[in-house]
Amino acid sequence: MVQSARANGNRIGLVPTMGALHHGHLSLIEHISTKADTVVVSIFVNPSQFGEGEDFEAYPRNEAQDLNKLSDTQAKIVFLPSVQEMYPRGDATVVQVDGITARFEGEARPGHFDGVATVVSKLLMQCQPDVAIFGEKDYQQLAVIRRFVKDLSIPVDIMGAPIVREADGLAASSRNIYLTGEQRAVAGQLNCILKDLVHQIEDGHPIANAEEAAKARLIEAGFTAVDYVAVVCAESLEPLKNLDRAARVLAVARMGKVRLLDNMAALPKG
Repeated sequence: MVQSARANGNRIGLVPTMGALHHGHLSLIEHISTKADTVVVSIFVNPSQFGEGEDFEAYPRNEAQDLNKLSDTQAKIVFLPSVQEMYPRGDATVVQVDGITARFEGEARPGHFDGVATVVSKLLMQCQPDVAIFGEKDYQQLAVIRRFVKDLSIPVDIMGAPIVREADGLAASSRNIYLTGEQRAVAGQLNCILKDLVHQIEDGHPIANAEEAAKARLIEAGFTAVDYVAVVCAESLEPLKNLDRAARVLAVARMGKVRLLDNMAALPKG
């Protein structure tokens, strides 16, 4: 179907997902439909990006519900590969990206980005899109994908789409369904605390102090633990001591076993 669409002069867009579709995923389809004539949505829960003790088996799956949601969108093709299709027996190649994966999610989840880079490479090769889109909620993942696409000269444009948030500011995520009612009532504070951090550093407060204050506020708000709150260069993801360039605040806070990711842009004045 992709070949037929391309033969008709259509520009192909790819929206890679792991299913459990929500309004954040649907917004990706809406964004990419402005850049592509034929939109392909892939649904594949990728085992290679889950580490030991993570939630691969429990990850929410509802193919019928996903297909029903896609029926009301601009998606023209749905790609539902099996694990055997994506990882044939004897597969021996892994895509690894150095440097940008060393900290944050790469440190917290060893091997995670190898799995992401490998499966996204496969999806890009199989679907051969002109453009592919990824949400900015997983900001480090987006940076990793842009890096290997550039390094491997893969002929595809990579789009980032703004974070879709719930009414209280919590970033939309398939894993939000794991939160209890009590946890969900607190979870929106992550967004509020990061906003305050951004205001502080843009007003000239020392970055290190603002990071530590945000971590303390998250614990006070009721989060179980804070994996990291870090102000980094928006391009290289190197930690910043001063807000002297476009930056991103990256954060992961835990509610029990649920890891909540968020991030926010910060800009120097002048």
